[in-house]
Order: sequence, then C-alpha cells, then structure tokens
Amino acid sequence: MSLAIILSRAQEGVAAPQVMVEVHLSGGLPGTHIVGLPEAAVREARDRVRVAIQSTAFEYPSRKVTVNLAPAELPKDGGRFDLAIALGILAAGGQVPRERLDACEFLGELALSGELRGVPGVLPALLRARARGRSIVVPRANASEAALVAGANVRVAGHLSEVCSWLRGGDDLPAPTPAIGVDDAPPLPDLADVRGQTKARRALEIAAVGGHHLLLVGPPGTGKTMLAERLPGILPPLGESEALESCAVRSVAGQRVDPGLWRRRPFRAPHHTASAVALVGGGSQPRPGEISLAHHGVLFLDELPEFSRHVLEVLREPLESGRIVISRAARQATFPAQFQLVAAMNPCPCGYAGDGQRTCRCTPDQIQRYRARISGPLLDRIDLVVDVPRVPLGELAAAPSEDSATVRARVLKARQHGLIRAGRANAEINPRELERDCALGAAERRWLEAALERLGLSARAYHRVLRVARSIADLDGGAPLLDRTHLAEALQYRRF
Repeated sequence: MSLAIILSRAQEGVAAPQVMVEVHLSGGLPGTHIVGLPEAAVREARDRVRVAIQSTAFEYPSRKVTVNLAPAELPKDGGRFDLAIALGILAAGGQVPRERLDACEFLGELALSGELRGVPGVLPALLRARARGRSIVVPRANASEAALVAGANVRVAGHLSEVCSWLRGGDDLPAPTPAIGVDDAPPLPDLADVRGQTKARRALEIAAVGGHHLLLVGPPGTGKTMLAERLPGILPPLGESEALESCAVRSVAGQRVDPGLWRRRPFRAPHHTASAVALVGGGSQPRPGEISLAHHGVLFLDELPEFSRHVLEVLREPLESGRIVISRAARQATFPAQFQLVAAMNPCPCGYAGDGQRTCRCTPDQIQRYRARISGPLLDRIDLVVDVPRVPLGELAAAPSEDSATVRARVLKARQHGLIRAGRANAEINPRELERDCALGAAERRWLEAALERLGLSARAYHRVLRVARSIADLDGGAPLLDRTHLAEALQYRRF
C-alpha cells in the first residue's frame, strides 16, 4: 500500500489541533507536493526531508510524492511537521513498519543531516496527546519541557535514524528525565529588605490574598519597584494545572521553560516603550504578548503614565475577561491573560508633589495632564491605589520587618477562606457569588451606598470595593459578614 497516515499537531494559540499527515506515492514524474494550506516553512520541508532521508541511508522514492496536511482549512507553519512527513514517506514506501504509527504522534524539525531540532509549542501538544491517550515523540531539545507533563507517554529522539530504529523494533526511545522541583531554584526577593512602608506592605498583602490589581504612587526612590518585585514571593504557589497553562504560553512564544522555575508565578516587567502588540500579542502569525506571558502571575508596569495611552487602553478588556483574542485575516488565536496587574507611577511629572523634602516644580495643569494619561475606565479596574511616601532615614537603619515567609503564611491562610467559598480568588468571583460571599448588614449597606455616592464611584467600583473588603475580612479571620471597618479600609484605597 502506497498510502501512509502519520499524526502530528499544529499550533493555534495555546491549542494544539491534531493534523493528519497523509503521504501517497504514485506514478508519474518524480517530485514532492505538499498541500493543505502550508505556509512557506512547511512547503520548504520537501527539500529538508528529502536530504535528511538520504543522509540517514534510506532511499527517497523516485515517484510522485503527495503530502496532504489535514484538515486543509487549518493554517500550518514552521518545521514541526518534518519528522511526520519523513516517516510518512518511509512508511508509504515500505522502509519502516506501520505497527507503532497509529498510536503515536510525531513532532520535530529535521536538519539536513537527519538530526532532530526542537520546535516551539511542544507543551500544548503534549497535553493534548496525553488527553487522547497517545504516545508522542519529540526532539531531545524539547526534553526538559516534555518532562513537565506527568503521566504523558513521551519519547525523545535526537536523530531520524533513532526513530526509524525504534519503529523497526530496535532500541527503545528514552523518556525525558523528570524535572527538578521549585525548591531547587534560587530564592525570590524578600519583603524583609523593605524598610517602613507599613501601609504599602498592607496593601500588597491584601492584593496577594484576593488577587487584586494594585497601583503604587510615590516620589522616586521610595521603594515602589522593590515592593512590586516581592509580590510573587508572598503569593500562593501555582498548582500543577496552572503551572502547565503558564508554561504552555511560554512554549508557544518560543521561550525556554526552566524546569527549576516552572511552578513559580511569572513576573513580567515590560519597558514603557513597549508597543501594543508587544503587550497584548499579535503579528501575522499570532504570538502571545506580555499579558499572556504573565498568565497566573504578575504584570508590573513601572512609570505607568509614560506608557502610550493606546497601549494602556488595550489592557481594559483582558483585565475583565482574563483572555485576549487576536484576529487576523487568515486566522484567529485566543491566548489566556489572567494576570495580576501591579503598576507604579510618580504623583507628578517631576515626581515630588506632596513630598515633604523636595519642592514640586509642576503647575496644577501639568499635574492634571500627567495623571490624565491614565484613563478613568482603566483606573476603575484597579482595586487598590496606595501612596508610597519617602521613608524617614531613621527607619532605613531599623531592624528588618516581617519576611516574605511570614506574610505568605498569612496570605495562604486567608486565601483558603475564598477557595472554600468559591474555589477561586476574591478578585475573580462573579456577581452572584459576590452577593453570597460579601453579605452586608442593613446599616453597613446604607453606609456604603452613601459613601459611594459622595465619591461618585461606578457600579464596577462598588463590586471591586466589596471584593477588596472580602479579602480584608479573610485576613481578619474570614468573618461571614463584612463590617464597617472592612469597608472603610477598602474605600480608602480608591484614591482616583
């Protein structure tokens, strides 16, 4: 039979749809034709595969070779199908047996020597193959990434000849070496390094409990960046499924997944010159941006007003939905973007408005224009806005305050209340859960409504105040009813 079918997987966002590589050998003029909506890199596979087969001491058929990548409507790009195409040609010509092909999937780019090179987006393919109960062969360069998926039947190979030998019943292909744990990774920045800033530390702890977005406002050099960098150290650890989701985004982006850091929450800090595409993703072949690379982690935007207004506005939708959809003429890709935003800014262009030691040189109009760079709808989506004032010199020499381990223990205990109630962080609960979990007494409700009316806050702000108050109550022991002290503290964080 001159028809062979090999299974592989394409890359579409963080999905990995199955692709059937159908190879048919027929009479006619010798040549190789690849159909099924291939991009340029896939069309070029005919030359890579032909030379790789010849370099591995196999015979390339002197017949008409037709390769169909099904489904035809799915765009295919990259060199990830090289190995499957080569094995299809060899199987169709009877040079390798077919017995193991039906229950296995193959990924990998071929060098002209027959060596297998790593490809991006292996992790989503591994997860889908595991769900389907199939084994999968990947290049040795992707072994560390493949080792993260527990329970997957993965084999790694470094050369086309190794795969062909295995198919012929030779030496078994090895499984990837299990990844080392996060305990072997270097420590995160510690909160004990921060002196003073009691209010900002409190806001950071509340943000960690509920997964709330946070804006730090203060003069230069007061510790805003130090505080933001220490948030991952007090956040709960990632579960296995969350860690794999986060690593899958990095895999699709072509970034190496460090086995020692894969269970850590990502911390992304793009420069303020970053474009909208760099932040949310895009390109003719959609790739994830910084907000997706921060999935289940922290996105830190320092010097927030210095970002382009257009760039900041594209954050509004993913802050609410937790995902970003990138549409192009030929394809559409959806990337997860469930991140915790931490931003920092100066109070004015010169940075010293309200500072007791330095005189501000800005006019009221300059300050207004500076703050107006951040739109009201974006500020409305930020739960906590806190001042980070200059620290007195005496406090800089004081003994270290609580370290991250101590604060993290409180955060874990408080967050457990939310997980028991709704199974998620307080910032993610929906309006129905909000009514159930943020119950108010009649007096507290009247007090809150009057306060919101005086402050002119929106309905979204009302819900966010309740979510923050719920996190404060969880730190206070998880009281079922919110009292006025919880509400008052939550309201003081809505400065703008």
